[in-house]
Amino acid sequence: MKKKIELHKKKVEYTLKVSKRARRMRLAIYCDGNFVVTAPRNMSDNIIEQFIIRKSQWILDKLDYFKSISGQVFAKGTKKDYTEYKDHAMALAEKRIEYFNKTYGFRFNKINIKNQKTRWGSCSRKGNLNFNYKIALLPEKLADYIIVHELCHLKEFNHSQKFWNLVAKMMPDYLEIRNELKRSGIKSV
Repeated sequence: MKKKIELHKKKVEYTLKVSKRARRMRLAIYCDGNFVVTAPRNMSDNIIEQFIIRKSQWILDKLDYFKSISGQVFAKGTKKDYTEYKDHAMALAEKRIEYFNKTYGFRFNKINIKNQKTRWGSCSRKGNLNFNYKIALLPEKLADYIIVHELCHLKEFNHSQKFWNLVAKMMPDYLEIRNELKRSGIKSV
């Protein structure tokens, strides 16, 4: 459902998604400028609006950022783009996983390339490594971070200190890289 709210004297349009599966509220701002709030089914409009207002500066900063980079490769992800870059993304993922896994030695099931709006990558409990096709469009160090991040989830299926120590083994500057990736547009890993 489309709604509007005033944030710092600016009218901002957003989409409210009510979900029976949601346990808490979530904000997502996509690189195409879409702003989505997901809320649990019984959440009142007043509580939702207060939540948005508390996050207003972050929301406006993200919207301004995405407006400033519109037209770059992350603005839209069409089916044609996915088809064009999927094979390249797969080759990149396979090559870099092989490289990093010489150090880690983790076992995994398979690698999948997907067309995802909100994730750079994921790791399933079955040992599947999933990556957004847009890793093929990223600078090498950002793509490597995503691959290392998901590879480390094979050993530590969380974001504990043990997990981050594993990531740091191959990427000691992971915090800086992660922040750069956050600025690029898709939610993160």
